[in-house]
Amino acid sequence: MRALLTSRVARRVLRPVADLIDQRIERQVRRIVGTPSGKIPAKVPAGAADEALLQELKKLRARQRPLELFFDGTGRGASRLPSAPHLNRTISELAEVTGDREGAERNTAQAFRLLIAMEALGVGRIAGGTMNIVGKLSAVPLLDPPNEEILEIGTLYGMFGAALIRMMERAGRDPSLTIVDPLAGLQLQPGTTMGGDVTGTPVREAAVRTNLALAGAAGAAARIQQGFSEDPEIRALVSDRAYGVIIVDGDHSAAGVAADLEWAEQIVAPGGIVVLDDFGHPKWPGIKEAFEKHMTRDTKLRFLGQVAHSGYLRAEA
Repeated sequence: MRALLTSRVARRVLRPVADLIDQRIERQVRRIVGTPSGKIPAKVPAGAADEALLQELKKLRARQRPLELFFDGTGRGASRLPSAPHLNRTISELAEVTGDREGAERNTAQAFRLLIAMEALGVGRIAGGTMNIVGKLSAVPLLDPPNEEILEIGTLYGMFGAALIRMMERAGRDPSLTIVDPLAGLQLQPGTTMGGDVTGTPVREAAVRTNLALAGAAGAAARIQQGFSEDPEIRALVSDRAYGVIIVDGDHSAAGVAADLEWAEQIVAPGGIVVLDDFGHPKWPGIKEAFEKHMTRDTKLRFLGQVAHSGYLRAEA
């Protein structure tokens, strides 16, 4: 897989195109216009070889475009084909946080394939960059949460929750998912004007249910509470259990993250995992600000490390 992920999107899917453009050496020209013996006839003008090469490149580009649609940002806003350095760094960060190098490589490959499949089959998209998503899907099972209960604060279309169910099942777990999200028709962030989603799909419960159905019985059984995580009534409804995993991906302001962290500390199970999405992302400085302030207090959460703009904490047992 690494050999495939080595340059820009236009070059990654069909590497011979890049070779033909960049190298343009006699061996490749002979392959296109040469005689069976591999020699270019003397009667062929010098410009004919170039013209034949250009025509071949046009054919290759025409074949390339349908393949690119699996990976580029059309209809989801972000390319799903990361560079090799980003991929390798994510694997290294996963290995450091989880202590499992073999598992980090395996889960990264599985999570990447799953991401592509989910967005191909689902309604809407998974929010975030490719390595951020792959990192979270890979890390949570490897960190071996103490129970099967998962709380996702902020879900967008529910597709990440469905994918996390699948990754947990691959690890031999039987996950039970609870979702809290306003499902207000579009993605909400305080202080940010958010228009219609790039997918063209409204953010609503029907879309979430459709995507959760892709995860089978566990997805269909997921609980959805429509509302805001700081609402006392919503909190009361979903604070009926201790969660082995809590994904904090709602309000990205410092105040919003601080409130979600405080709540997470109350309902996380001993040994449970808290994931701070977009941790350290320059676009969302409030997340790390809230984290740093929270960690100065008397807290049972211990910071494990960061993987691709997600921070991982474990509750003391």
